[in-house]
Amino acid sequence: MNDIKKIVDQLELLPHPEGGYFKEVYRSGGTINEENLGEDFSGQRNYATSIYFLLTSESFSAFHRIKQDEIWHFYKGAPIKIHIISNDGTYSFAIIGNEIESGQTPQFVVKAKDWFAAEVIGKGAYALVGCTVSPGFDFNDFELPKRDMLISRFPEHSNIITNFTRV
Repeated sequence: MNDIKKIVDQLELLPHPEGGYFKEVYRSGGTINEENLGEDFSGQRNYATSIYFLLTSESFSAFHRIKQDEIWHFYKGAPIKIHIISNDGTYSFAIIGNEIESGQTPQFVVKAKDWFAAEVIGKGAYALVGCTVSPGFDFNDFELPKRDMLISRFPEHSNIITNFTRV
């Protein structure tokens, strides 16, 4: 727990609505106009954004989705399992971490509009990652659904949805 507090303090991380802690560290100066973004977006978006994201084994990142691809970059700590449910209902997962020879990957892309959640593998552990989004992240592009909504849409995944939603 000491390591977690040190990282949260040194990087000035704040609680994230989906779970864990975060801090935006990059937002490009350039923007993309609404007419060039497509019908899913309203308003302008920066070219790209990046955050630090710290997750602990005492919490999880709840199922959510955004309108853009999100690239996860592993930095430090225990591996993270990312649970993904695509729009067609296909479940998959990826494990990001530094043990490449064990099948972990240090970088993973969650595709735009896929539902995803994440957990740290191991007890009493943490993981520090970075997340890069392009076009840049805006909370207008963020959807944190209620458990019942996801289960009604994907009943075959009710167990995993129940495990990684809070309400």
